[in-house]
Amino acid sequence: MDGMKHLISIYFFILAIIQMGLLFGIVNSYRSQNVVRPNPYWMSSLTANVGGLLIFGGGVLTVTNINSPQFNFTVANALLVAAALLQALFCLSLNQKISTNLKIAFGVAIAVFLIAFEYMRVNANYESRTIFMACISIVIYSWQIVILNRAKKEKPSKQLLYLQYASYAEMFFALGRMLVLSTLALPIIQVEQIPQTLILFTVAQLVMNTLSYIAIGGYWAERIAVANVQTQSENLEIKALLQEREKLIHSLVRANKTSSTGALSASIAHELNQPLGASNLNIQYLLKKLADGQLSPVVEKEVLDSLLADNQRAANIIRTLRAVFAEDKIETIRVDLGELIQTVLGITKSEMLSKEIQIVLKLEPNLFLQTNRSELQQVFLNLLNNAIGALASVARLSKTITIEGHRLNEGIALSFADNGTGVSEEARAHLFELLSDSKSKGMGLGLWLCKHIVTRHGGSISYQANPAGGAQFILWLPFQSRLA
Repeated sequence: MDGMKHLISIYFFILAIIQMGLLFGIVNSYRSQNVVRPNPYWMSSLTANVGGLLIFGGGVLTVTNINSPQFNFTVANALLVAAALLQALFCLSLNQKISTNLKIAFGVAIAVFLIAFEYMRVNANYESRTIFMACISIVIYSWQIVILNRAKKEKPSKQLLYLQYASYAEMFFALGRMLVLSTLALPIIQVEQIPQTLILFTVAQLVMNTLSYIAIGGYWAERIAVANVQTQSENLEIKALLQEREKLIHSLVRANKTSSTGALSASIAHELNQPLGASNLNIQYLLKKLADGQLSPVVEKEVLDSLLADNQRAANIIRTLRAVFAEDKIETIRVDLGELIQTVLGITKSEMLSKEIQIVLKLEPNLFLQTNRSELQQVFLNLLNNAIGALASVARLSKTITIEGHRLNEGIALSFADNGTGVSEEARAHLFELLSDSKSKGMGLGLWLCKHIVTRHGGSISYQANPAGGAQFILWLPFQSRLA
C-alpha cells in the first residue's frame, strides 16, 4: 500500500530537485555577469514552485485519509498557485511595467485562495479540491498564453514560443485531470485509489511546468548573449570614438601651436624686454662716459655690476621657460624668502623710484623653503612688475605695494597687493590663461607662468580684490617643494 505513496512522492521530489538545480544555475549565472538583471517574478515563481513540490512530496508520505489531509497541503497548493501567477506576471513584465495595483491584486488573490482551499481541505473531498485546482490552472495558463502572444510580436523569440507550447500542454493536462475525475464512479479516500491515468496527467503537467521554466531560462540566456554582443560592439565604438578624439585633440594642439606662435613670442619678448632694455641703457651710459672721458673705476664697476645682474635676469627667464616646456626635474635648495624678496625689490628699485611707488613689507622672520630659487624669483618678479604696471597709470599721491608673508598649514602664505585699479570682473575668469585677451596688456605670459611654476612646486596662487582697493595675489607654497 505504501508503494504508491512513495512513487508519487518520488515524482514530486525528482521534479523539485530538477527545478532546484535550475534555480541554483540561474543564480550563479546572474552573479557571473552584470549585463542583464534577473527578473524577480521568474526567480520568485521558480522558488515558490520548488517549495510547493517539496512540501507536497513530503505530505504525500504522511497522509492517511486523502479527504482530510494536513494543513501542509494548503500551504503546498498555495505555493504552486503563487508560482503560476508569478510566471504569468513575468510574461506580462516583458511588455509592460507591473503596476502597484496588480501587485496588490496578486497578494489578495493568494490570500483568498488560502482561505478558500483551507475551507475545502476541511469540508470538501479530494475530487472537488483537484477540480478546483485544475480550473485555477486552466485560467492562469489561458491568461499566460494570451500574454505570450503579445510578447512574441514585440520580442520575437523561440524560447517564448517554447514557453507558450508548454503552457498549452499544462492546460491540456489540467483538462485531462478534470475529465478523469468526472468519469469516476467511486469516491477516492486513500492515495492507493487514485487512478494511474490521473497520476500520469498530474506528473505530465508538472513536467511541462518544469519545461516552461527551462524555456524561460533559455530566453534569459538569449538576452544575456545579445546584451554581451551589444556591450562588445558598444565598447568597440567607444574605443574608436576615443581614438578619434585623441587624433582631433592632437590636430587641435598642433593648429593651436601654429596659430599662437606669434602671440607667445610677443609675450616672451615682453618678459625679456626689461632686463635687455636695462642693459641697453647701461651700455649707452657706459659709452657716453667713455666718449666724454669721464669713466671712473667706481662708475665702471657699478655699470658692469648692473649689466651682469640684467644678464643673469634674462638668463634666468630663458632657463625657467626652457624648464617649463621641457618639464625636466629641477634641483631645489633652502631659500630664505625674505632675502629673495629683497633681491627682487633691488632689481625693480629704480623703476619703483621713478614711479614714486612705496613698498610695505610685513614678513615674519625665518621664512625658509626647500625650493628652486630661480623659478621662485621669476614668480615674485612677475607679480611685482604687474603691480608696478598697474600703479604706473594711477593718478594718486600714495602708490603702495604691500608684501606680506607668514607660515600657514605646513607651508608659507604670501600676498602681493597694490592699491591700483584692480582687475575687471571679465578679465578675472581668464587671468591665469596662457593666451587670453589680457595678454596684450603685459600680463600674458607672466601670470600664466606664475601659476605654472607655483603649481609645479605643489603650491597655489589666486587673485582677489584688495580690500584697500586694487589687486591682491595670494600664494601658498609648501615647506618642501614637490617638483616633478
